[in-house]
Amino acid sequence: MADPLPDAPLPAQDGSANDQTAGTASIAGVVVDSDGAAVSGALVRVLLSDGRQFATLKSGVNGEFTFTQVPAGSYSVMVDASRFTSFKTPPFTVAAGQAYSVPEISLAIAGVNTSVVVRPTEEVAAEQIKAEEKQRALGIVPNFYVSYIPDAAPLTSKQKLSMAVHDTFDWTSFVGVSIGAGIQQANNSFSGYGQGAEGYGKRWGALYADGRTSDLLSHYVFASLLHQDPRYFYQGTGTKKSRLFHALSNGFVARSDSGKTMPNYAYLFGDITSAAISNAYYPKSDRGAGLVFTNAGLGIAGRAAQGVIQEFIGKRLTKHSSDSSATAP
Repeated sequence: MADPLPDAPLPAQDGSANDQTAGTASIAGVVVDSDGAAVSGALVRVLLSDGRQFATLKSGVNGEFTFTQVPAGSYSVMVDASRFTSFKTPPFTVAAGQAYSVPEISLAIAGVNTSVVVRPTEEVAAEQIKAEEKQRALGIVPNFYVSYIPDAAPLTSKQKLSMAVHDTFDWTSFVGVSIGAGIQQANNSFSGYGQGAEGYGKRWGALYADGRTSDLLSHYVFASLLHQDPRYFYQGTGTKKSRLFHALSNGFVARSDSGKTMPNYAYLFGDITSAAISNAYYPKSDRGAGLVFTNAGLGIAGRAAQGVIQEFIGKRLTKHSSDSSATAP
C-alpha cells in the first residue's frame, strides 16, 4: 500500500499491531487534562522532522488517538484543544512494524489574559469635576462643590483653582450680591456707606469682595497649601442622626487630599483672612476685630447650614448629580 500523502488526515484505529500494513508503524496515545480527565475532540497532529504536517485527527471520547500506516522515520505529536495550552512532544523515531505509544499527554488550562486599564488620577478627577460643574439646584443655583461619589479622585492645585474660578464668577453670584446689597440698603446696614446709588454701589462692592476672597482663599489658596479637599461629600446613608452630624461637621471637619479626616483649616483660615481683608473697605465705624470674627463665624455657620441642606434636600433638587455622570478611580 502507498504511503499516505503529507497533510492528509487518517482515520483513528484501535492501535493493534495486527492491523498494521507491513513496513509501516502506528502511533497511539491519550489526551487528558491536568486532573487526568479525558479530553475529547482535541486536534492531534503528527509532524515530520522538518515541522511539516504528516497527518491529523481528533481525539476520541476517551481522549484516545491512533495513527496507522506511518512510515518508519522521525516524528513529533502536537495537540491543540480549546481552553488548553498547546502541547508538543519531543521528537521520536518509529521503526517499521512498531506500535509506538506516546506517553500520556496532559494539557494545562490556558492562562486568562486580563487587561486592566489604569488611568491617571488627575484624568479621573477632571471627568468628575466636569460632571460636578453641571450640578445646579432647581436647574439654576450652582451646586458645584458637592460630590455624590464617596471615593472621588483628589484634586490637583490647578483643578482647585479652576473650580474656584468657575464657582465664584458664576452669573448667579452677581444676582445674589445684587439682592443682598438691596437688603442691606433697605436696612441701612453699614450706615457709613450712606444711601442712594453710591451707598448701594459700596454695599454691592463689599459683598462681592467678601464672597470672592472667601471662595478663592478657602477653596483654592488654603485648600492647596493644606492639601484639603474643598468639596462636601454627600453621605446619603445611615441614620438621620449620623447624617445630621456629618452635615453639621462640614464647617469644622474636612477631607484631606489623601482621603483622611482633618480639621477644616482651609475654610477657617479662608474666612478669617477674607474678613481681615474686609477691614480695608468697610466703613471705619464697622472695622476691627469684631468685624473679622463676626464674618468668620457667619462663614463657618453658613457652611454647616449648607451641609444640612445638601445632605437632606440638595440631591433631590439637583439636576445632573455627579454620581450618575462620572466614574471613580
